[in-house]
Amino acid sequence: MPASVLSPVLLNARRIVVKVGSSLVTNEGRGLDEAVIGEWCRQLAHLIREGREVIMVSSGAIAEGMKRLGWTTRPQELHELQAAAAVGQMGLAHMYETKLRENGLGSAQVLLTHADLADRERYLNARSTLLTLLTHGVLPVINENDTVVNDEIKFGDNDTLGALVANLVEADALIILTDQKGLYTADPRRDPTATFVHEARAGDAKLEEMAGGAGSSIGKGGMITKILAAKRAAGSGASTVIAWGREPDALVRLTQGEAIGTLLVAPTQKQQARKQWMADHLQLRGSVTIDEGAVAKLRHEGKSLLPIGMTAVEGDFSRGEVIAIHDAQGQEIARGLANYASAEARLLCRKPSQDVEQLLGYVAEPEMVHRDNLVLTKHA
Repeated sequence: MPASVLSPVLLNARRIVVKVGSSLVTNEGRGLDEAVIGEWCRQLAHLIREGREVIMVSSGAIAEGMKRLGWTTRPQELHELQAAAAVGQMGLAHMYETKLRENGLGSAQVLLTHADLADRERYLNARSTLLTLLTHGVLPVINENDTVVNDEIKFGDNDTLGALVANLVEADALIILTDQKGLYTADPRRDPTATFVHEARAGDAKLEEMAGGAGSSIGKGGMITKILAAKRAAGSGASTVIAWGREPDALVRLTQGEAIGTLLVAPTQKQQARKQWMADHLQLRGSVTIDEGAVAKLRHEGKSLLPIGMTAVEGDFSRGEVIAIHDAQGQEIARGLANYASAEARLLCRKPSQDVEQLLGYVAEPEMVHRDNLVLTKHA
């Protein structure tokens, strides 16, 4: 797509995940680049004032920690990498907090591990926390919790983490800011016939061939990890842009529809992707039966399922699992993520939400299934 053509993908994106690479954040490992981080924070504030929701995924903790510890080469030993991450994370969080506050934004530090997103309950908790922060106009700054993870310290890299966060919050778009302009058909440093890829379909196998394995010595990712991240993000309907992080006003211009970098379009729309994911659960661990009033609320008013509308609970399921929602005749009318396990749900049937704490001793959510985690089935 020529650079002059406007792209509606980011123009219409309301919830955006922005991932920045360590070579940009730390100015090729020389230490946190205050000017460039300040510039991103100014642009992020602009996006939020426009009514968008933004989450930042930032690399750079290990590189900053190395600088603070006086190390010139990246260590190989896991415990030394983790020590560097712990030292660097302090500086990284402080820098973002300071620069976002200068632009009138509140910020929150969120450290995640793969286990947080692999475990159903922790996944749901992480999602709820991030969505709550966005509701309050706070910008979450996410990094991997390098200090406690093993397996070579990574999700693989923060490109993968960015994509998983896009899946987690069902973002409309993932923007990966890097030290390259975008994707070329081959490595332009080695192949003079290489041409720039303006737009392609996320998940296209040809992209992986083009990307090869080039990366910087500062971070772990190369273009291949960005292509794979775009494919992963597309699974929940998010399109991805790979662009140069020092491009003036890149985030603002992208969200105004300008075509900068490489746009990898998700082949499936966000809502379709979610419905497909729910529909793909061939075996459900359980179900709840609801009364006619609750059926009408779900079908016609787009409401959440409250405990007071439940009449029975079948099966054995945990919080965070996909369950079926049946009407009184036993027909499935919807599916959704359970906020309470089956044993708790049985106690909550026919009870108003304000009684949840008295019955269980705690409140996870006022709803049994939140509207955002619920899809009506075909004939509903």
